[in-house]
Amino acid sequence: MAVSSEDATARGPLILGILGGIASGKSAAARLLAGPDGLVLSADELAREALDAPAVLERVRARFGPSSIGPDGRADRALLARAVFDPQHGAGLRAELESWTHPLVRDRIRERLSQARAAGTPRVVLDVPLLLENDAQHGLAQLCAVLVFVDAPAEERERRAQRERGWPPGEVARREAAQLSLADKKKRAHHVLPNHRGPGELERSVAELLAKLTVRDHSEHNQAP
Repeated sequence: MAVSSEDATARGPLILGILGGIASGKSAAARLLAGPDGLVLSADELAREALDAPAVLERVRARFGPSSIGPDGRADRALLARAVFDPQHGAGLRAELESWTHPLVRDRIRERLSQARAAGTPRVVLDVPLLLENDAQHGLAQLCAVLVFVDAPAEERERRAQRERGWPPGEVARREAAQLSLADKKKRAHHVLPNHRGPGELERSVAELLAKLTVRDHSEHNQAP
């Protein structure tokens, strides 16, 4: 039995949170989970928008110097990444930069969640890298009915990061050292999606999970008073 748009609006969308390591395929999994009728809220995309807000750009220029702003008038993300992930001084710089951008990202995510609820969007997937780590500040993990961990081998994630992002060897491990361990994230997840063998495997895993969620959603809907 299909759920009507009126029912979806009243009950709100099913909110899923994506967990996993860097370059594990979280964004691809998020798009597949959302499907054509759902919505992906990517914190990375929203952070890029927030970083280019005029007030934030002024703070970046003052803190990181004129070279932190590129010829196009936007923040030089590569320069900022090198600074905030520097082993000696990066932690403080990262916290400072996040204090400027994260409130804007949180506001935009909650605004778009409200819009999705009003529009009767069936599923919203939160692709938020620090979903668990920063939940005390943003409360987004608490909104998720389902947490999904995308599981990919460390060696493959390292290759992907070097090939697709141009990262130097060891950069993945260095950045993940500042996050909650993958073992803890996997333990917190309700479902694990294997992504060891490429897109086909991930697509099949997502299809199986969506089938389970659809059965559960219909069962809960039929039992609702």
